[in-house]
Amino acid sequence: MKDTLNRLINQESISTEEAKKVLIAISRGEYNPSLVASFLTVYMMRSITIEELKGFRDALLELCVPVNLRGYNTIDLCGTGGDGKDTFNISTLASFVTAGAGIQVTKHGNYGVSSTCGSSNVMEYLGVRFSNKMGFLKQCLDKANICVLHAPLFHPAMKEVAPIRKALGVKTFFNMLGPMVNPASPKNQMVGVFSLELLRLYNYLYQDTNKNYSIVHALDGYDELSLTDTAKVVTNHTEYMISASEFGVEQLKQADIHGGNSIASSAKIFTHILNGHGTNAQNHVVCANAAIAISTATQKPVNTCFEIALESLLSGKAKASFETLIALSK
Repeated sequence: MKDTLNRLINQESISTEEAKKVLIAISRGEYNPSLVASFLTVYMMRSITIEELKGFRDALLELCVPVNLRGYNTIDLCGTGGDGKDTFNISTLASFVTAGAGIQVTKHGNYGVSSTCGSSNVMEYLGVRFSNKMGFLKQCLDKANICVLHAPLFHPAMKEVAPIRKALGVKTFFNMLGPMVNPASPKNQMVGVFSLELLRLYNYLYQDTNKNYSIVHALDGYDELSLTDTAKVVTNHTEYMISASEFGVEQLKQADIHGGNSIASSAKIFTHILNGHGTNAQNHVVCANAAIAISTATQKPVNTCFEIALESLLSGKAKASFETLIALSK
Protein backbone atom coordinates (compact mmCIF):
# COMPACT_ATOMS: atom_id res chain seq x y z
CA MET A 1 0.00 0.00 0.00
CA LYS A 2 2.80 2.45 0.86
CA ASP A 3 4.36 2.01 -2.56
CA THR A 4 0.99 2.65 -4.19
CA LEU A 5 0.42 5.70 -1.99
CA ASN A 6 3.81 7.15 -2.89
CA ARG A 7 3.07 6.72 -6.59
CA LEU A 8 -0.32 8.41 -6.24
CA ILE A 9 1.16 11.26 -4.20
CA ASN A 10 3.69 11.76 -7.01
CA GLN A 11 0.74 12.24 -9.42
CA GLU A 12 1.14 8.81 -10.99
CA SER A 13 -1.91 6.64 -11.64
CA ILE A 14 -2.50 2.94 -11.08
CA SER A 15 -3.85 0.36 -13.51
CA THR A 16 -7.34 -1.16 -13.47
CA GLU A 17 -5.97 -4.40 -12.05
CA GLU A 18 -3.95 -2.60 -9.34
CA ALA A 19 -6.98 -0.55 -8.33
CA LYS A 20 -9.08 -3.70 -8.09
CA LYS A 21 -6.47 -5.51 -5.98
CA VAL A 22 -6.06 -2.56 -3.58
CA LEU A 23 -9.79 -2.25 -2.99
CA ILE A 24 -10.16 -6.00 -2.41
CA ALA A 25 -7.29 -5.86 0.10
CA ILE A 26 -8.93 -2.88 1.85
CA SER A 27 -12.21 -4.80 2.07
CA ARG A 28 -10.40 -7.70 3.73
CA GLY A 29 -8.99 -5.41 6.41
CA GLU A 30 -5.39 -5.90 5.28
CA TYR A 31 -4.41 -2.24 5.84
CA ASN A 32 -4.65 -0.11 8.96
CA PRO A 33 -7.26 2.70 8.99
CA SER A 34 -4.62 5.45 8.66
CA LEU A 35 -3.36 4.02 5.38
CA VAL A 36 -6.91 3.62 4.07
CA ALA A 37 -7.77 7.20 5.07
CA SER A 38 -4.65 8.42 3.27
CA PHE A 39 -5.61 6.41 0.19
CA LEU A 40 -9.08 7.96 0.15
CA THR A 41 -7.67 11.43 0.74
CA VAL A 42 -5.38 11.26 -2.29
CA TYR A 43 -8.42 11.02 -4.54
CA MET A 44 -9.92 14.15 -3.00
CA MET A 45 -6.85 16.04 -4.21
CA ARG A 46 -6.37 14.63 -7.68
CA SER A 47 -8.65 13.40 -10.45
CA ILE A 48 -9.45 9.72 -10.69
CA THR A 49 -8.67 8.03 -14.01
CA ILE A 50 -11.08 5.86 -16.00
CA GLU A 51 -8.81 2.85 -15.39
CA GLU A 52 -8.80 3.42 -11.61
CA LEU A 53 -12.55 3.94 -11.42
CA LYS A 54 -13.14 0.79 -13.49
CA GLY A 55 -10.89 -1.22 -11.16
CA PHE A 56 -12.67 0.00 -8.04
CA ARG A 57 -16.05 -0.73 -9.63
CA ASP A 58 -15.00 -4.22 -10.69
CA ALA A 59 -13.75 -4.99 -7.17
CA LEU A 60 -17.03 -4.04 -5.52
CA LEU A 61 -19.11 -5.94 -8.09
CA GLU A 62 -16.97 -9.04 -7.59
CA LEU A 63 -17.36 -8.84 -3.82
CA CYS A 64 -21.06 -7.96 -3.66
CA VAL A 65 -23.97 -10.22 -2.76
CA PRO A 66 -25.63 -10.75 -6.18
CA VAL A 67 -29.35 -10.23 -6.72
CA ASN A 68 -31.05 -12.24 -9.47
CA LEU A 69 -33.95 -10.13 -10.75
CA ARG A 70 -33.46 -11.01 -14.41
CA GLY A 71 -37.17 -11.47 -14.97
CA TYR A 72 -37.81 -7.81 -14.16
CA ASN A 73 -37.17 -4.75 -16.33
CA THR A 74 -36.16 -2.30 -13.61
CA ILE A 75 -34.51 1.09 -13.24
CA ASP A 76 -32.40 2.62 -10.50
CA LEU A 77 -32.45 6.34 -9.73
CA CYS A 78 -29.31 7.14 -7.81
CA GLY A 79 -27.05 10.16 -7.41
CA THR A 80 -23.40 10.08 -6.47
CA GLY A 81 -23.94 12.55 -3.65
CA GLY A 82 -21.02 14.74 -2.77
CA ASP A 83 -22.37 17.89 -4.42
CA GLY A 84 -22.54 19.69 -1.06
CA LYS A 85 -25.96 21.17 -1.89
CA ASP A 86 -28.02 19.64 0.96
CA THR A 87 -31.20 19.14 -1.04
CA PHE A 88 -34.14 17.13 0.24
CA ASN A 89 -34.27 13.48 -0.90
CA ILE A 90 -35.16 14.22 -4.52
CA SER A 91 -34.04 10.99 -6.19
CA THR A 92 -35.68 8.84 -3.50
CA LEU A 93 -39.00 10.64 -3.96
CA ALA A 94 -38.56 10.43 -7.74
CA SER A 95 -38.10 6.67 -7.31
CA PHE A 96 -41.55 6.33 -5.76
CA VAL A 97 -43.05 8.61 -8.41
CA THR A 98 -41.48 6.37 -11.06
CA ALA A 99 -42.84 3.26 -9.32
CA GLY A 100 -46.27 4.91 -9.12
CA ALA A 101 -46.10 5.46 -12.87
CA GLY A 102 -45.78 1.71 -13.43
CA ILE A 103 -42.00 1.43 -13.86
CA GLN A 104 -40.38 -1.08 -11.53
CA VAL A 105 -37.51 0.34 -9.47
CA THR A 106 -34.54 -1.34 -7.79
CA LYS A 107 -33.45 1.55 -5.56
CA HIS A 108 -29.83 1.30 -4.46
CA GLY A 109 -29.12 3.51 -1.46
CA ASN A 110 -27.13 4.09 1.68
CA TYR A 111 -26.92 6.21 4.77
CA GLY A 112 -25.70 9.77 4.26
CA VAL A 113 -21.94 10.22 4.51
CA SER A 114 -21.29 13.68 3.09
CA SER A 115 -24.92 14.80 3.65
CA THR A 116 -27.27 15.00 6.62
CA CYS A 117 -29.73 12.42 5.38
CA GLY A 118 -29.15 9.75 2.74
CA SER A 119 -31.93 7.75 1.10
CA SER A 120 -31.52 4.89 3.59
CA ASN A 121 -31.76 7.28 6.55
CA VAL A 122 -35.12 8.70 5.50
CA MET A 123 -36.63 5.38 4.41
CA GLU A 124 -35.53 3.56 7.57
CA TYR A 125 -36.91 6.41 9.71
CA LEU A 126 -40.27 6.08 7.95
CA GLY A 127 -40.47 2.31 8.44
CA VAL A 128 -38.96 0.69 5.34
CA ARG A 129 -37.34 -2.63 6.21
CA PHE A 130 -34.01 -3.40 4.57
CA SER A 131 -33.42 -6.98 3.48
CA ASN A 132 -31.29 -8.98 1.05
CA LYS A 133 -33.75 -11.90 0.96
CA MET A 134 -34.80 -12.59 -2.62
CA GLY A 135 -38.36 -13.54 -1.74
CA PHE A 136 -38.95 -10.24 0.03
CA LEU A 137 -37.36 -8.17 -2.74
CA LYS A 138 -39.48 -9.85 -5.41
CA GLN A 139 -42.61 -9.39 -3.31
CA CYS A 140 -41.83 -5.67 -3.02
CA LEU A 141 -41.39 -5.36 -6.79
CA ASP A 142 -44.55 -7.33 -7.51
CA LYS A 143 -46.76 -5.41 -5.08
CA ALA A 144 -45.17 -1.96 -4.66
CA ASN A 145 -43.23 -1.69 -7.97
CA ILE A 146 -40.10 -0.89 -5.95
CA CYS A 147 -37.57 -2.68 -3.76
CA VAL A 148 -34.80 -1.09 -1.73
CA LEU A 149 -31.27 -2.42 -1.96
CA HIS A 150 -29.58 -1.02 1.15
CA ALA A 151 -25.91 -1.00 0.15
CA PRO A 152 -24.36 -2.40 3.38
CA LEU A 153 -26.45 -5.59 3.06
CA PHE A 154 -25.11 -6.24 -0.42
CA HIS A 155 -21.58 -4.90 -0.09
CA PRO A 156 -20.18 -6.52 3.06
CA ALA A 157 -16.73 -5.50 1.87
CA MET A 158 -17.63 -1.91 2.69
CA LYS A 159 -17.84 -2.46 6.44
CA GLU A 160 -14.07 -1.92 6.71
CA VAL A 161 -14.36 1.47 5.03
CA ALA A 162 -17.66 2.73 6.47
CA PRO A 163 -16.27 4.10 9.77
CA ILE A 164 -13.38 5.78 7.96
CA ARG A 165 -15.73 7.44 5.46
CA LYS A 166 -17.96 8.57 8.32
CA ALA A 167 -15.01 10.00 10.24
CA LEU A 168 -13.77 11.87 7.15
CA GLY A 169 -17.30 13.19 6.49
CA VAL A 170 -16.52 14.39 2.95
CA LYS A 171 -17.03 12.90 -0.48
CA THR A 172 -14.60 10.19 -1.56
CA PHE A 173 -14.36 8.04 -4.65
CA PHE A 174 -16.93 5.75 -3.03
CA ASN A 175 -19.50 8.44 -3.86
CA MET A 176 -18.54 7.94 -7.50
CA LEU A 177 -18.94 4.17 -7.21
CA GLY A 178 -22.36 3.93 -5.52
CA PRO A 179 -24.60 4.11 -8.61
CA MET A 180 -22.32 1.79 -10.59
CA VAL A 181 -22.48 -1.13 -8.17
CA ASN A 182 -26.21 -1.79 -7.85
CA PRO A 183 -26.20 -5.55 -7.07
CA ALA A 184 -29.34 -6.12 -9.18
CA SER A 185 -27.62 -4.80 -12.33
CA PRO A 186 -30.82 -3.04 -13.50
CA LYS A 187 -31.36 -2.81 -17.26
CA ASN A 188 -32.10 0.91 -16.97
CA GLN A 189 -30.42 3.57 -14.90
CA MET A 190 -30.65 7.28 -14.21
CA VAL A 191 -27.51 8.60 -12.54
CA GLY A 192 -26.85 12.05 -11.15
CA VAL A 193 -23.17 13.07 -10.92
CA PHE A 194 -21.50 15.99 -9.16
CA SER A 195 -19.22 17.16 -11.99
CA LEU A 196 -18.92 17.27 -15.76
CA GLU A 197 -15.67 15.32 -15.52
CA LEU A 198 -17.44 12.50 -13.69
CA LEU A 199 -20.23 12.61 -16.27
CA ARG A 200 -17.61 11.97 -18.94
CA LEU A 201 -16.09 9.06 -16.97
CA TYR A 202 -19.50 7.50 -16.32
CA ASN A 203 -20.49 7.76 -19.96
CA TYR A 204 -17.27 6.07 -21.01
CA LEU A 205 -17.78 3.17 -18.59
CA TYR A 206 -21.51 2.80 -19.25
CA GLN A 207 -20.93 2.53 -22.99
CA ASP A 208 -19.49 -0.93 -22.28
CA THR A 209 -22.77 -2.09 -20.69
CA ASN A 210 -26.08 -3.07 -22.24
CA LYS A 211 -28.00 -0.58 -20.13
CA ASN A 212 -30.38 2.15 -21.15
CA TYR A 213 -28.93 5.03 -19.16
CA SER A 214 -29.20 8.75 -18.57
CA ILE A 215 -26.40 10.56 -16.75
CA VAL A 216 -27.31 14.00 -15.41
CA HIS A 217 -25.33 16.96 -14.10
CA ALA A 218 -26.74 20.42 -13.40
CA LEU A 219 -24.25 23.05 -14.49
CA ASP A 220 -24.48 24.84 -11.14
CA GLY A 221 -23.13 21.73 -9.44
CA TYR A 222 -26.06 19.51 -8.48
CA ASP A 223 -25.87 15.73 -8.89
CA GLU A 224 -29.45 15.72 -10.18
CA LEU A 225 -31.80 17.69 -12.38
CA SER A 226 -32.19 20.65 -10.02
CA LEU A 227 -34.16 23.03 -12.33
CA THR A 228 -32.01 25.80 -10.81
CA ASP A 229 -29.85 25.92 -13.94
CA THR A 230 -29.41 24.15 -17.25
CA ALA A 231 -28.37 20.52 -16.92
CA LYS A 232 -26.43 18.27 -19.24
CA VAL A 233 -27.86 14.81 -19.92
CA VAL A 234 -25.93 12.04 -21.68
CA THR A 235 -27.71 8.83 -22.67
CA ASN A 236 -26.78 5.67 -24.55
CA HIS A 237 -28.40 7.28 -27.61
CA THR A 238 -27.65 11.00 -27.46
CA GLU A 239 -26.73 13.98 -25.30
CA TYR A 240 -28.59 17.22 -24.71
CA MET A 241 -29.01 20.25 -22.49
CA ILE A 242 -32.25 20.67 -20.57
CA SER A 243 -33.72 23.42 -18.39
CA ALA A 244 -36.93 24.14 -16.49
CA SER A 245 -38.53 25.70 -19.57
CA GLU A 246 -38.42 22.29 -21.33
CA PHE A 247 -40.92 21.09 -18.74
CA GLY A 248 -43.05 24.22 -19.01
CA VAL A 249 -42.18 25.36 -15.48
CA GLU A 250 -40.24 28.25 -13.96
CA GLN A 251 -36.56 28.01 -13.08
CA LEU A 252 -36.10 27.38 -9.36
CA LYS A 253 -33.96 29.07 -6.73
CA GLN A 254 -31.54 26.93 -4.75
CA ALA A 255 -33.47 27.70 -1.54
CA ASP A 256 -36.56 26.10 -3.10
CA ILE A 257 -35.05 22.62 -2.97
CA HIS A 258 -33.05 22.81 0.24
CA GLY A 259 -33.45 19.83 2.57
CA GLY A 260 -33.91 19.33 6.27
CA ASN A 261 -31.14 19.75 8.83
CA SER A 262 -31.89 16.40 10.48
CA ILE A 263 -33.26 13.00 9.54
CA ALA A 264 -36.58 13.85 11.23
CA SER A 265 -37.00 17.12 9.33
CA SER A 266 -35.94 15.46 6.07
CA ALA A 267 -38.55 12.75 6.63
CA LYS A 268 -41.18 15.43 7.27
CA ILE A 269 -40.40 17.08 3.92
CA PHE A 270 -40.45 13.66 2.25
CA THR A 271 -43.91 12.71 3.53
CA HIS A 272 -45.28 16.22 2.96
CA ILE A 273 -44.40 16.00 -0.75
CA LEU A 274 -45.53 12.38 -1.09
CA ASN A 275 -48.89 13.27 0.50
CA GLY A 276 -49.45 15.85 -2.24
CA HIS A 277 -48.70 18.90 -0.10
CA GLY A 278 -45.36 19.86 -1.64
CA THR A 279 -44.72 23.29 -3.10
CA ASN A 280 -44.80 23.67 -6.87
CA ALA A 281 -41.01 23.87 -6.80
CA GLN A 282 -40.67 20.64 -4.81
CA ASN A 283 -43.18 18.80 -6.99
CA HIS A 284 -41.58 20.02 -10.19
CA VAL A 285 -38.02 19.04 -9.28
CA VAL A 286 -39.10 15.57 -8.13
CA CYS A 287 -41.19 14.99 -11.25
CA ALA A 288 -38.49 16.33 -13.58
CA ASN A 289 -36.09 13.69 -12.25
CA ALA A 290 -38.76 11.00 -12.42
CA ALA A 291 -39.45 12.10 -16.01
CA ILE A 292 -35.86 11.44 -17.02
CA ALA A 293 -36.09 8.00 -15.40
CA ILE A 294 -39.42 7.14 -17.04
CA SER A 295 -38.08 8.34 -20.39
CA THR A 296 -34.95 6.22 -19.94
CA ALA A 297 -37.01 3.09 -19.28
CA THR A 298 -39.73 3.68 -21.91
CA GLN A 299 -37.98 5.85 -24.53
CA LYS A 300 -40.95 8.24 -24.44
CA PRO A 301 -40.26 12.01 -24.80
CA VAL A 302 -39.15 13.66 -21.57
CA ASN A 303 -41.92 16.30 -21.56
CA THR A 304 -44.56 13.55 -21.95
CA CYS A 305 -42.93 11.67 -19.07
CA PHE A 306 -43.06 14.82 -16.92
CA GLU A 307 -46.86 14.79 -17.21
CA ILE A 308 -46.89 11.06 -16.36
CA ALA A 309 -44.74 11.78 -13.28
CA LEU A 310 -46.95 14.65 -12.12
CA GLU A 311 -50.00 12.43 -12.44
CA SER A 312 -48.29 9.70 -10.39
CA LEU A 313 -47.46 12.15 -7.60
CA LEU A 314 -50.65 14.22 -7.49
CA SER A 315 -53.05 11.29 -7.94
CA GLY A 316 -51.53 9.47 -4.97
CA LYS A 317 -50.06 6.58 -6.97
CA ALA A 318 -46.54 7.35 -5.71
CA LYS A 319 -47.84 7.49 -2.14
CA ALA A 320 -49.66 4.16 -2.62
CA SER A 321 -46.39 2.57 -3.79
CA PHE A 322 -44.62 3.86 -0.67
CA GLU A 323 -47.42 2.76 1.68
CA THR A 324 -47.43 -0.71 0.14
CA LEU A 325 -43.68 -0.96 0.75
CA ILE A 326 -44.18 0.09 4.38
CA ALA A 327 -46.97 -2.50 4.81
CA LEU A 328 -44.72 -5.23 3.38
CA SER A 329 -41.98 -4.16 5.80
CA LYS A 330 -44.10 -4.87 8.88
